[in-house]
Parts: sequence; C-alpha cells; structure tokens
Amino acid sequence: MPAAGVPGREGARSTTGPMRLALTRRVSPSLAGCELTFRARTPIDAERAATQHEAYERALAQAGCHLLPLPAEPDLPDSVFVEDVALVLEEVAVILRPGAASRWPETLSVAHALAPYRDVAVIGEPGTLDGGDVLRVGRTLFVGATGRSNGAGIAQLRAVVAPLGYDVRAVPVTGCLHLKSAATLVAPDAVLINRLWVDAGYFAGLELLDVHAEEPDAANALLIGSALIYAASHPRTRGLLEARGIDVRAVDVSEMEKAEGAVTCCSIVFEAPSIAS
Repeated sequence: MPAAGVPGREGARSTTGPMRLALTRRVSPSLAGCELTFRARTPIDAERAATQHEAYERALAQAGCHLLPLPAEPDLPDSVFVEDVALVLEEVAVILRPGAASRWPETLSVAHALAPYRDVAVIGEPGTLDGGDVLRVGRTLFVGATGRSNGAGIAQLRAVVAPLGYDVRAVPVTGCLHLKSAATLVAPDAVLINRLWVDAGYFAGLELLDVHAEEPDAANALLIGSALIYAASHPRTRGLLEARGIDVRAVDVSEMEKAEGAVTCCSIVFEAPSIAS
C-alpha cells in the first residue's frame, strides 16, 4: 500500500516497453551550506557545480538513461544528492530517512516522482538510512552501518525487502561517509574497494579491484549497463579500471566532491515501462 501522503498508482495507464530512467535533482544555490562529516569545509561554487551537474546528466543520457530531473531546492543544500533519499528495486521504491535531519524535507517530492513507477514503502523513526549506504549486487543488499544509517533503519529495510527475496547484510564502515564511498559495483561480478574503510570479507565470491593507494576516495562509481560513470579526479584508479576492460566515462564532479558527494549520489537509476499519456 502507498504510504500516507504519497500518491499511489491508481488508474489505468497504457504502457510500452521498459526504459532506463534516471531521477536527478538540480543543484541548490545553497550547496555551500551542505552537511559535512569527513571533509573540511572549503568554498563551493554553486554555479560551477550546476554546470558540472548538467554534464553529469548528459553522461547519464549517453549511457542510455531517460532523465527525470527535479527542480532545485533553494533551501535544501544537499538535495542534489538524490540517491540518499530513496532506494528503487524492481518491486518497490523505499523512501528512506536520511541520517541528517536537515535532509528529511527532501523525501516527499522524491516519493511523488517515483509513485507513478513503483508502490512506495517508507522508513520511519527511529530508523535512519541513506541510499549511499546501500550497495545492491543481484538479490543482495549490502547496507553500510554508518553514522547516517542505524540498526533500526537497516531492520526496517530488511522487513520490507526480505519477503521479496532480497538478502540484507549490514556492513560496518569506518573512515568515510557511506558504504559507497568505500565500495561500489564496477562490473556484474566486480567491486571496486578501499579496504581501509570496509572489510573485503563481506564481498567474498566477488572479484575485488583495489583503488590506487594514492586515491583513497576513488571507490565510488556508477555502473549503468556496461558503462561506468566515474569521477575525473581519480585518474590512477581509472587507469586500473580501463586495464580491466571497463568502459569508463569520466565526469568532473569536483564541486560536488567538496560537499562529500560523488557520482552515485546524484541520481537514482531504475527501469520502468514507459507510460503513455
């Protein structure tokens, strides 16, 4: 059932074949007021960030995504990092409860945007859960146990998705904001990892590719089909990925990186039937 305040999918709609969608949100002019945990605050140029975000959206489109852009939220500095607000699986969209209370107002507009495509479930208090802490590999959801995602949030997620056949595994993370700061999927069976921030044993059975020693922040990457969208700020690790035969699409997200953002943070990518008007 849809959550209170969230529209359902009532009413007949004709559909065509599946398409890959990318939900994004434009950069807030107040980005410089973002939440920070592991980075020192440095000046952020919101206009330059907006230009970089446009290039990022073009990379999504070139990777085969149809964009669903939400307008900027002037009073919500972190709202460009839309991934943290929702997890979209084939069966359900789970509206999350970010670990930073300043981000809670971001959720309703994302829920409304996703409701035409999925039934909606909601993580409630006392749970907190950031989408940046959820790494999906097949039917397994690795969920970072971090300062942003607590045990109650992880338990609520498990209650929603376990009946759908998903295995939820809590993964302790240290030294970085999210699990996806430490490990992401870069091929169907390969994880890019910083072993200083997460125990590689949690990913037993998968191929592990290590970030370059001089690029500890380089583990975040966004796999779309066979294309890997990747931050231009990590050229050494990019070379390792390309040597593995991965199709790396480098984008400049340096202003978002100052706000503790990365390439996975700025979109929610999922498949859905196109809906005829």
